[in-house]
Amino acid sequence: MTPLWTSAEIAQAVGGTASADFDVNGLAFDSREISTGDLFIAMKGEVTDGHRFLDKVYGAGAAGAIVSQDLAQPHVRVEDTTKALNDLGRASRARTDARICGVTGSVGKTGTKEALFAALDRSMPGRAHRSVKSYNNHTGVPLSLSRMPRETRFGVFEMGMNHAGELAALTRLVRPHVAIITAIASAHREFFSSEEEIADAKGEIFQGLEPGGVAIVPFDSPHRDRLLAAARPHAARILTFGMGDGADIYARDVVRADNGGTMLTAVLPEAELTFTISQPGDHWVSNSLAVLGAVEAMGGDLAAAGLALADMPGLKGRGERHRVRASGGEAVLIDESYNANPSSMRATLKSLAEQKVEGRRIVVLGSMRELGVGSDDFHAGLAEPIEAACVDYAILVGEEMKPLAKALGQKVNMTHVPDAKSALQPLRDAIRPGDAILVKGSNSIGLSAIVEALARDPSTSLGTG
Repeated sequence: MTPLWTSAEIAQAVGGTASADFDVNGLAFDSREISTGDLFIAMKGEVTDGHRFLDKVYGAGAAGAIVSQDLAQPHVRVEDTTKALNDLGRASRARTDARICGVTGSVGKTGTKEALFAALDRSMPGRAHRSVKSYNNHTGVPLSLSRMPRETRFGVFEMGMNHAGELAALTRLVRPHVAIITAIASAHREFFSSEEEIADAKGEIFQGLEPGGVAIVPFDSPHRDRLLAAARPHAARILTFGMGDGADIYARDVVRADNGGTMLTAVLPEAELTFTISQPGDHWVSNSLAVLGAVEAMGGDLAAAGLALADMPGLKGRGERHRVRASGGEAVLIDESYNANPSSMRATLKSLAEQKVEGRRIVVLGSMRELGVGSDDFHAGLAEPIEAACVDYAILVGEEMKPLAKALGQKVNMTHVPDAKSALQPLRDAIRPGDAILVKGSNSIGLSAIVEALARDPSTSLGTG
């Protein structure tokens, strides 16, 4: 098997010196992710120094490391390991002939990235590559690039930001042929004075487009014109997608499927495709249109993409479902615990309202972080979609949820607790057969612990499905 990198290639890419000849088949800067044959990048951060874990990673089977100090084991020495990671990512991008897509947005970027990867991998099995988890920042993006096999034909990279200028740097590293913006919402509002500023920061993704590149923009966004203006100087072609009349890629004949997904016909400029998207909600319908636009622009197979979208499972923390036991039956637990902002909260609650539920609708909602001075209003504003979703019981988690608790008052049966740990027992006590339980909040609230506790408990869990 062709190695991912040889020590000579690494040394040349990062301007370092190799102590020995070695090959690597993977790489990481987190010592917990190292396995046999991997490259470890010993980065120095604000909290810790990767050089402290060198014995551990070589013990785990690392084939070599990028370091800024001498050691006995095989390594490439450099002055700055963080710079070396960026240089390695840049070298990976330079050596590939793959068609590359960059994905950003305030909501939906990870799901869209995973859906696009699944669609392209179905087109050409084993030849698609994407950033894993949410590795979308100044370290995650070059890591994901560096992990791209040289035989890759399609690459999909998620890019995130919480300050202006960050996406401009990331997109020039990725150099996409296609760039998608999923949606604009008040995420990371603490760092921006308006949604318009967020839209401008997201629009930076187009600055890295390769010559002849394609920009894919949400037609239904109130910030569409700003995004189009950001794309025009850099894109040879701009495609809009959405549910509204006038989009270049739009949905027709939209019908809810029995499994909670949606059947639809996607109309593209030069093709039509009737398919089912397995994931529930209008936001998934919209994002699937962006995916199909990217598949066509990248030279993928639209029919294969439709099959992939129909088969796509829920993502951990972003829609994965678990069946959990209740006295005399079972309930469904919907894991949306990875992240939350006002827009994604509303979309997920709307999706919950549209689903067929035999029992009650229960929500465990955690605080939405990084919303700045408008945090109280954003939280209180969730009262209306909670009522519209016919929620029977709400468990609100975190200090920031106080305004929502006040806004709901006596309208919805509710419990407000300070942290995730305090929410687990009230939820366990409440679950009945046929219930649908939505768990959603900012990742830092730790609601994933609730999902894990119920999913791993053999007395309550029936696994995923």
